[in-house]
Amino acid sequence: MITGPNTAMVLAAGLGTRMRPLTDAIPKALIPVAGRTLLDRVLDKLVAAGVTRAVVNVHHFADQVESHLAVRTDLDIAISDERAGLLDSGGGIQHARGLLGEAPIFVANIDSLWLEGATPALEALKAAWDPARMDLLLLLVARGHGIGFEGPQGFLMDDAGRLTHSASPEVVTPFANVGFGILKPRILDGQAEAAFSVIPIWHRLQAQGRLYGVAMDAFWMHVGDPAARDAAEARLR
Repeated sequence: MITGPNTAMVLAAGLGTRMRPLTDAIPKALIPVAGRTLLDRVLDKLVAAGVTRAVVNVHHFADQVESHLAVRTDLDIAISDERAGLLDSGGGIQHARGLLGEAPIFVANIDSLWLEGATPALEALKAAWDPARMDLLLLLVARGHGIGFEGPQGFLMDDAGRLTHSASPEVVTPFANVGFGILKPRILDGQAEAAFSVIPIWHRLQAQGRLYGVAMDAFWMHVGDPAARDAAEARLR
């Protein structure tokens, strides 16, 4: 197994509005899919990839998430508390900087599952990571290789793996971000402790030639709403 980051930031604080009514009483992170919660399925993938420490942000039904995580003993888990207000993707990572350290980390969304192909997706991500050339490496899926890649927004990738993000309706992008990646926390240096999206940081790194991607050979499932949960559950069973 290739050595990669041993720390992960798991983004689990969202309200899960598209997942209602399932999220009326539980957080999205704890929705079960084929008998195991979304959060545990993501943590399982990270542990298999060599992660020994996860920082999990919490907001919606935060107490439930903390209680659930308290029983896991296969990795060290720290809580990044966003009860006072959601901070979005970039702000959530920035808020947790003191817990994450300065070495490269995995970043993971909790609504992204996949059925592995020949090479485990996170092993492919680790193998492609080159800190001399990259500040952020995104795990991608090719259009047609999953559930949940709708609309034009996504990425173009050159032969070296450099990415160009596009949301233009006139461009059919071949790759989508699956919500996992490896990043250097210092790409957030200078950002205020406030809510902000990571997408403008993508664009800055793209302009610098420091934004890269690697495509998984897995079948990806974006579990964004109850119908997608049911479809993912059927495939996992």
